[in-house]
Amino acid sequence: MRLHGGDAGLLGGLREHFDWVLFIAVAVLAVIGVINLYSATSVLRGTHSEDYIQQIYWLVGGGILASVVATIDYRQYERLGYALYALGIVLLVLVFILGREIRGSSRWIYIGSYSFQPSEFMKLFLVIAMAKYLHDDPKSEGRAMKDLVGPTLITAVPTALVLLQPDLGTALILVLVFVSICALMHIRGRTLLALGAAGAILAPVFWSYGLRGYQNERVTAWLNPNENILGYNWDPHQARIAVGNGGWLGRGFLRGSQNQFLFLHEQHSDFPFPVFAEEWGVIGSLTLLALYGFLVLWCLRVASAAKDRFGAVLAVGVASIIFWRTLFNRGMATGLLPVVGVTLPLFSYGGSSVMTILIGVGLVMNVSIRRFYGSPLRA
Repeated sequence: MRLHGGDAGLLGGLREHFDWVLFIAVAVLAVIGVINLYSATSVLRGTHSEDYIQQIYWLVGGGILASVVATIDYRQYERLGYALYALGIVLLVLVFILGREIRGSSRWIYIGSYSFQPSEFMKLFLVIAMAKYLHDDPKSEGRAMKDLVGPTLITAVPTALVLLQPDLGTALILVLVFVSICALMHIRGRTLLALGAAGAILAPVFWSYGLRGYQNERVTAWLNPNENILGYNWDPHQARIAVGNGGWLGRGFLRGSQNQFLFLHEQHSDFPFPVFAEEWGVIGSLTLLALYGFLVLWCLRVASAAKDRFGAVLAVGVASIIFWRTLFNRGMATGLLPVVGVTLPLFSYGGSSVMTILIGVGLVMNVSIRRFYGSPLRA
């Protein structure tokens, strides 16, 4: 079927240029994630005992949404970039009105029996808004501080709202997604030095006034891993034991003692990786890390071949979401980073998390497919 620009011959183009590598990488991670979630919740009773079944439903629903997102020309999202961003801000504000406080945080909006976490979707809305901004302002010369005011404000508003929930982990991801996308800009060296100096000056202020008490205690516990084992260091300590117990080849499926004897808490959300590491060992852990690394690099490959800057930033933004979430979660599980409540993509239980990643993959698939036909709105 011959394609004549736009979405002509769309179905034929989708079949011919479908990115099977991207699809297979995500599918493999999702399947392994469900199997691991079954193991992590196999000894639980009550609300979490069948989380793996609900996770399958979310994966199917997310896959359908990803297919729809991939079908619509991604340049339509460029037109809606700021509208989607505004929607995300409204949803973050509604959290404080419609949300319920759970363990000191209010992060979810409840509609009947259904709930969702707006901050998860805000990650994608931020990527789309940043992509639109850079597409509309395609400077090639070095950018000075004044050129970063717009992107900084776009990032600062949702970050501040997320910090107020409070959700330090997601706020950090938003900032790091911004930093990752800024890597595409040509920023002057003097500007980078000024930003570094400003960050060093503001860090103590943020530590004293920007964090809640329990967040300071988590960081302090991380700096002193052998203290407060029965308190804030319990989960990191048990996670490190689980990772160490796995050895090279692991103890086998459903045979991880830290999970089976319930030493691990939040194994379905924050700590699914120690469950996997104890059962499958160093070899399995490195294989899983390689899968995530491959997925990130493939997204960057799609970005490098994108037809326009908007598509490139979309792919880089999704890659950065996957990369930073994976890095933080595995850092939490191994004691390299403090516990900040960042989930592992496609492994941790959670509908909003799964939907966000799969919709992001749909965006990358969209950019990948449209490398081969159609003219960009602007060069």
